[in-house]
Amino acid sequence: MTGVLSVTAPVPGGPEALTLETRTLPAPGPGEMRVRVNGAGVNRPDAMQREGNYPPPPGASDVLGLELSGEVLECGPGVTRFAPGDRVMALVAGGAYAEEAIVQADVALPVPEGLSMTEAAGIPETYFTVWSNLFIRAGLEPGETALIHGGTSGIGVTATLLARAIGAEVITTCGSDEKCRASEKLGARASVNYRDTDFVAAVRELTGGKGPEVIVDMVGGPYMQRNLDLVAEDGRIAQIAFQQGSRAELDMGPVLFKRLTVCGSTLRARPLAMKAELAREIEAKVLPLILEKGARPIIDSTFPLNRVQDAHARLEASAHTGKIVLLTSAD
Repeated sequence: MTGVLSVTAPVPGGPEALTLETRTLPAPGPGEMRVRVNGAGVNRPDAMQREGNYPPPPGASDVLGLELSGEVLECGPGVTRFAPGDRVMALVAGGAYAEEAIVQADVALPVPEGLSMTEAAGIPETYFTVWSNLFIRAGLEPGETALIHGGTSGIGVTATLLARAIGAEVITTCGSDEKCRASEKLGARASVNYRDTDFVAAVRELTGGKGPEVIVDMVGGPYMQRNLDLVAEDGRIAQIAFQQGSRAELDMGPVLFKRLTVCGSTLRARPLAMKAELAREIEAKVLPLILEKGARPIIDSTFPLNRVQDAHARLEASAHTGKIVLLTSAD
């Protein structure tokens, strides 16, 4: 048993609710590893947990953080793929905002040569989410067009990079002209400022009237009907979050008339076997896109663990383009 510096939110609230405390980390159990954390990605679900709106699943740590990179310190019984000293990145159900964390070996990936540990810290949560929703569930194909809402968010940037890497076209929505230009520099064919432009009309015009084949949305609420109206015939809508609410009064006619598919998923509470299978697919299909096709993570900024409140304030202000990463040690 060892004590490690960790970030929790004992009382729900804003970034100021985040607290550093020393936690006791148990020895790794069967199939687990103890990892010295190098970096942890900062994600919207972390802010939701801090606010009291996204509790960890039963049995998971209440320490924040869903993705990390680090060095294996100790392997529990049954772990054969990794050994102490290996560089890994991993999806976790909690516990990444800490100096050390317990990681399920089955959902860990080796960090390949040529990829920094800071970059690796920004891969698991976002790339797993985008791949499982945009490509597996929504089935984006080369030559199709995807509309990505929130083009400069961690999800938006990752979706843009991966879609471009397979030969699809991307249109994004962003909240300012500056962010629109940043999204276009990252590969979007066009980006629409949703604050001063009707994105439905703009994207319909950009696609010659037919609409995009796929839409990735994390807004929900007021966007849900607009997405149904905009998406192309035989189109797919991947709903990955509900930042403006999960309820809306909808005309579902377009689902029938345009033969639409609406899908969605979350990762945190999914069974380990499912996440392990996804990890193997990410390793086989996505790491080559990252290393060879220009889909490397875009790191917006890094913060030491003791400045976690500043990291969350930047996330909340939507001031970032790409990933915010907490660092506990040098890369």
